Order: sequence, then C-alpha cells, then structure tokens
Amino acid sequence: MSVQSRVSRALQWLADELGLQTMRTAGKDVYILILARYLRLFAYGAVALILALYFETLGFSDAQIGLFMTLTLLGDVFVSLLLTLIADSLGRRKTLFLGAISMAVSGAVFALTSNYITLLFAAIIGVISPTGNEIGPFRAIEESTLAHLVEEKKRSDVFTWYVVLAVLGTASGLLVGGLAVDSMQGLQGWSELDAYRAMFWIYTALGCVKALMTLFLSSRCEHGAEKESTEDSNGETEPLLNGNGREASPPMPPGHKKKTKWWNAFTQISKRTRWTLLKLCSVFFLDSLGSGMVPFSLINFYLERKFHLEKGKLGGIMSATWAISTIGNVLAASIAKRIGLIQAMVATHLPSAIFLALLPAPPGLPLTICLLVARAVLNSMDQAPRAAFLSIVVLPQERTAVMGVVNILKTLSQSAGPSVTGLLAGHNSFWVAFVAAGSLKGTYDLLLLAFFAGRVHQPTDPKLTGETDTEQNNRTPETGLDIPEDESEVDATTAMMISSVPAEGALMASPLSASGSSPARSRP
Repeated sequence: MSVQSRVSRALQWLADELGLQTMRTAGKDVYILILARYLRLFAYGAVALILALYFETLGFSDAQIGLFMTLTLLGDVFVSLLLTLIADSLGRRKTLFLGAISMAVSGAVFALTSNYITLLFAAIIGVISPTGNEIGPFRAIEESTLAHLVEEKKRSDVFTWYVVLAVLGTASGLLVGGLAVDSMQGLQGWSELDAYRAMFWIYTALGCVKALMTLFLSSRCEHGAEKESTEDSNGETEPLLNGNGREASPPMPPGHKKKTKWWNAFTQISKRTRWTLLKLCSVFFLDSLGSGMVPFSLINFYLERKFHLEKGKLGGIMSATWAISTIGNVLAASIAKRIGLIQAMVATHLPSAIFLALLPAPPGLPLTICLLVARAVLNSMDQAPRAAFLSIVVLPQERTAVMGVVNILKTLSQSAGPSVTGLLAGHNSFWVAFVAAGSLKGTYDLLLLAFFAGRVHQPTDPKLTGETDTEQNNRTPETGLDIPEDESEVDATTAMMISSVPAEGALMASPLSASGSSPARSRP
C-alpha cells in the first residue's frame, strides 16, 4: 500500500470519527440551523460579558441586578413554554422567525432606554441571556427539527457539531465583545455607556440576520413533513395495529395533515412517554440545579475574589477555557459510537462533576486552572449524546413538546441556583457551593445509569464495539433494547421502557405485557 493511499485512508477515518462525513451530506436545513445557533450564542456571549457592567453604569444597585437576572430566567420559562407548545401547530419556521424578531427587538430596547422596568419587560418578553448560555425556545425546536431531518445513526454526529458551534459561538462572543468595547471606548467622544449600547445594536443586527436565515429553511423542517409509518424495502407500508391485531384507524389520504390544538400539545403526550418524561425531569433537575449554583458569572466572581485577578487576565482565562471545551465536544460522537449514548454521557460528565467539587481545594492559581480546563473539556461532552438520547426515548410527534418541557425545567432549576450560592457566599462558605454542585451532578449521573443504562441502545459500529453481526441483529429495531432468549424474562418495567422509546417512524402494535406476550406484527 502506497503512502498516499495510507494517508487517504487515515484522513477518511478521521473525517468519519469527527462526523465530517455526516456533515458533508447533512443538507441545507441542517447547515442553517447550526449556523443560526452559532450566531445566537455569539450574541449571547457578547451581551453576557457586558450586561452587569451596563446596569452598573446605569446606576442600578447590586440587588436590582440580581433580581433582574432571576426574573429574566423565570420569564423565559413561560415564554419558552408558550412558543414551544405552539411550534408544531403554528409552524417551526414561523416560531423560529418570531423568536429571532423578539431577540432583535430586545436588543433595540436595551440600546435606546435606561428605564429599569422597560428593560426588565424587554428581557422577559424578548430574548436576552443573562448568563451567556442558551435561553428562549430555539434549542427545543431546533433539536426536534434536527432529529427528524437526520437519520438515527447519524444524529450523534450532527448534534456534536450543533454543540461545538454553540460553544465556539459563546467563546468568540466573549472575546470579540470585550475587544469591541475596548476599541469603541478608545474612539474620540465615545463613553463607556455608548460602547455598551453599540453592542446591543450589534445584538439587534444578529437577531435580524437570524430571522432572515429562517426564511431559507425548507418545508422539511415542519412537523407535518415527518414520516408517520415505516416502509419495508419493497415500499410496502405497515399499518398501525391495535391490541387485537386489527388496523386501528383507516389510512390518512395523501397530503392530509392532522391539526393539533396548540393547548393540547402537552396533554396529548402519551402516558408511557409521560412516565419517561418524569424520569428525565427528575435527573435533569439535579444537573441543572448544580449548574445554576456555579454559572459562568459566579465562577468568575469566585476566582476574582480568591486570587484577586485583573479583569483582562480573568476574561482571557475563561474565554480560552470555553474554547478548549470544544475539543471534548468533537470527540463525543466517536465515544458514543463505541460505548453507547448513556455510557458516553456518564463517562464524561461524572469526572467533570468531581473536578467541579474539587475546584476550591487548590491554594494556587495554576492547579485551579488545570481543574477548570479539565472540567471544561469533559463538562459539555455529554450534550450531543444527550440530545441524540432524547430524540430516541420519545415519539417523533412528541419531541418538540417533551424537549421544551425538559429545557423549561432546566431553566427553572438553574434560576434557583444563584440564590443558594449567594446565601452561602454571604456566610463565607462560597466553596460549599462548588462541592454541593458537584455532588448534585454526580447524583444525576448515577440516576441516569440506574434509569436508562442497558435499556436504550444507540446503533453502534460493530467494527468499533467488537459485536458480531448476530449480536447486532438481536436487538429490537425500535429501541435497540436487548431481546432475551426467553421473552418471559421481560418484566413490567422493561416492557414499559420498550413501549416508550420507539425510534423515529417506528409503529408499534402494542407494548409487551408483563406476562411476556408480544404484539402481533408482520415482519419481512
């Protein structure tokens, strides 16, 4: 084999491991959604850097600033819930367009007025991120859309780059925002307040660009474009059967779209999916509460208080740390292919939780930075596998509502965190917040293993896992759950899990009963 051939094979292998082969053929809609998220997180990062400083310049007290951020997060919960629940009935593209317009309007209000109540109203009704992290209805709708635009075995690759570009967006927003403010302050006649307001005009412009980008999304992004039946290799469609093996309802005529009332989006989630949703909410509550106790801004505050760092040096450390975290995100899909989604989530997230709990321990800055970087690399590696996992454990038509509920719960949980940390810091126990947050996140990982490990299987590459073709085939096509040799071994809990996690487009006759009886369905 020639050197050129070896290099070519190595590059092809690397492209496949990093998900570049998948992204090359992902399609226009996927590219637009990922680029839109990059621009959004760029804007969030740039504004989060200056938001508290802007309020301070306007003369607001620390109590007013803290209350503003808390109410903004809580207001976002209700706005996100409304937009998420109407997304599939109103249209995903229209909902994303409205969200982008509200983002642009919020930026304009912040640039034009100094009134506290007006700014608070604009932040709650519009889209302003006080932490630099994801806020608004965008993520739930985008993840739901990506899940049905991309086939199941390729989702982890796409979600990896969806996360990577978001992290890069925040990091570049922090860096560019700081440099831009410094540059504008150096202009003749420009005050610090003028520079801050100019940044909000840039935020408005990015919102307008995002709105324009949604106009180029195709109709494939809509809920009605999803396939609601499975087809075999001969093109035959398998009807939905009820428990008696009969057709549950006549087939819909071609082009028919079943209209769903927006207020029924949550109530129409199936009972089995609600049980799965309850488990998801219970574990994500712990993780998000831990994240809320030590957000980006409070980690900055802790490091500044402990080591008395200059603002420029502190900003450089945090921006670089955020950028370095993309390394872990790129590798996340490769790890998930080898060991599975749940295992990949826990194997990366649990060590990061330990590093977080240990962060207050080092007496010097160098070791603290090492822990900070190690945590950053691992902390977000579970995001892409998590998004792929969520797309598997719920029905296709329920994804937007379920992901919206999960993200809303996470925001509610995070909003309580800063208050807890503030109380601890006020009693000279700031370090306890890091230990408590790490413990909460570690508990999340252990519960995730207990609830889902071994029950949900993301298709993996046999060459990477070492599984034989027979072992790969001895998995149900809907969920990847292992089939026991004796079906009577399937207990009621496993039966419920099987019935609650069909993959996209899979139609089930009926859940397996506790007695081990299986539904009648035709097989090729």
